[in-house]
This record gives sequence, C-alpha cells and structure tokens, in this order.
Amino acid sequence: MSLAKKYPKEVKQILAKYPPEHKRSAVMPLLYLAQREGGYITKEAMQDIADTLEISVTDVGAVVGFYTLYHDKKEGKYRMQVCTDLPCALRGADQFMETLCANLGIKVGETTPDGLITLEAVTCLAACDKAPMFQIQSAEGIEYHEDMTVDKTMELIETLKKANVEVK
Repeated sequence: MSLAKKYPKEVKQILAKYPPEHKRSAVMPLLYLAQREGGYITKEAMQDIADTLEISVTDVGAVVGFYTLYHDKKEGKYRMQVCTDLPCALRGADQFMETLCANLGIKVGETTPDGLITLEAVTCLAACDKAPMFQIQSAEGIEYHEDMTVDKTMELIETLKKANVEVK
C-alpha cells in the first residue's frame, strides 16, 4: 500500500511544506514516515517515494544509504549506534566497542540472537567530549547516551530486555 493511501494526512502535510517545483526536498520526511512502522524502508516504499516526488529510485536509495538514520533492511528492534570517529576513538570508543561486542557475543553490524539489538559503528554523533557515546534508535525515537561504560551499557540493555519481555 502506498504511503499516500496509508498515511494520507501526513503525506499531504509533508508535501505542503515544499513548493511543487522543489517537492524532491520532501524525500527525507517521507523516508522517515515510511520507516516509522517497521523500522526500515522497503524497496516498495522507496519506489513509492520516487514516484511521488518524480525522482529516480536510485536518488531515494542514495539518501537511505548515506544517512545512518535510515535503514533498508529489518534488523534489531533497537539500533545501537556507537560513534567511532577519531575524537571518540581517542576517548576509548574502539575499546568500548570491542568489549561491548564480546559481551553481546556479536560483531559490529550484527544483531543479537534475540533480535533486540543491532550494533553499528557510526561517524560523529556530535558529542566528542562525552565519548564513549552512542544513540539508540527505535520506533519510539532516538536516545543519546554519553560518557558510557560497558557496564552501564549492559545494564541499559538488560532494562530493554526486561521491558520487551513484559510487553509480550
């Protein structure tokens, strides 16, 4: 089902923000809308957005591929994105990531066996002085966690696990 049929009010509001000759600028909010429900953007949704904005599906896919906030495949319920750029690495981000992977039993880019956490390395979350730090993306939004230790992170993951058991 197309976004316009599934979310007619939202699509109309998004498109109304842009002059018709610049409607391609609506690509990011439409991608966010498409991703909201399932946590990722399907090929069908990318095609739908391309058709709506009269741009190529390659252009839409390029935006999805460039920004770490958009995903083109289903993974963990929570995406934990650890900043590993140079300033964060100098504050221990690489060791943090290595130890976190060992504790979770996965590698960077993988999802925990329970399907809860996908661990990703990203560049620059704008908190270099508070590294190690990460953001967690979920259907509820984005949460930032700064000055983290592996122990504090594992406690947070346990809290997420408990909350998801209670929901089921």
